[in-house]
Amino acid sequence: MPRIIDVVEFLDNTGNEIVHREPPDGPGDFRLGSQVIVRESQNAVFFRDGKSLDVLGPGRHTLTTANIPILASIIGLATSGKTPFPAEVVFVNLKEFLNQKWGTPEPIAFRDPDLGMVRLRSFGTFAFQVKDPSLFVNGIVGQQGIYTTDAIDNFLRSIIIAKMTDLLGEQKKSVLDLPSMYSEIGAGTKGQLTDDFARVGLVLKALYVSAITPTEETAKAIDERASMGAIGDMDKYLKFKAARAMGDAATNPSGAGAGAMQMGVGLGAGAGLGAGLAGMMSQAMQGAQQNAPTRGAATVICPNCNTSNPVGAKFCNSCGTKLGAGTVKCPTCGTENPAGAKFCSNDGTKLS
Repeated sequence: MPRIIDVVEFLDNTGNEIVHREPPDGPGDFRLGSQVIVRESQNAVFFRDGKSLDVLGPGRHTLTTANIPILASIIGLATSGKTPFPAEVVFVNLKEFLNQKWGTPEPIAFRDPDLGMVRLRSFGTFAFQVKDPSLFVNGIVGQQGIYTTDAIDNFLRSIIIAKMTDLLGEQKKSVLDLPSMYSEIGAGTKGQLTDDFARVGLVLKALYVSAITPTEETAKAIDERASMGAIGDMDKYLKFKAARAMGDAATNPSGAGAGAMQMGVGLGAGAGLGAGLAGMMSQAMQGAQQNAPTRGAATVICPNCNTSNPVGAKFCNSCGTKLGAGTVKCPTCGTENPAGAKFCSNDGTKLS
């Protein structure tokens, strides 16, 4: 035989439960004359067949057709109200719930103007209060079948994260600038959530952003940027990496330091390859210019050692051989002409 519920009440010693249903496992057997005790900071919504019949404020309430007239059509008055009927009572806590936690369960994709596509996590707290118990219970508990505080918390967090994600996407600011905007982001998100909370009978008292943090991969990119100070300059980046690696090798010349030295050499070679080749070519050209004979004037070739001597020289400035029987080299085409020739036999250049 089903147990008849004569008195129903709920005492929350923790003060953390938003809603609580009695009986917890589903409708119980009530009858006219059953009492519902509602404590301060509570309201109780009386349900029958999934429909709310009345909202009971603080105090002791006896179920009669006077305070819940619709009961007259539910039970037979001919039996003096002794016929039991299935019903349930949902208690609603009207206190202000502070320090409620919210956070992104998965990283949010964020387009950063400096770093490109990054992934962020966000955390914070919020405070809310039930403003309309009947609307709250009908909107959250009655329609969605949510009877536990944890489930309601998850529902509210999902709304907050959705609005927060949308607001972050509209900022178009670098993740490096976001820490200075926590107050603005929190206030903007709270403003967007006002109507969403009101639609289910709640009022959002406050919302705070505690942190917006990058994932590990994004954090590494930010650290590299902070260390070298010029991530957009590849030449500076390579020189920075090479210098740091070779500095580590100098303090530890063996073991890991040797590997760092090799890394530094490789990076240094990549960073300074162009400059090194340019320097080598410049030195080679300077040496060639120093060793090459003066262009623009004819020279006399020594018949003994082939040294070029100025036209008119009587003896070789290298071996001292008399140059009277030597040849004259054309300054334009390099053709050797007989001594005493005034014009090149090849191109007609004047030789003296």
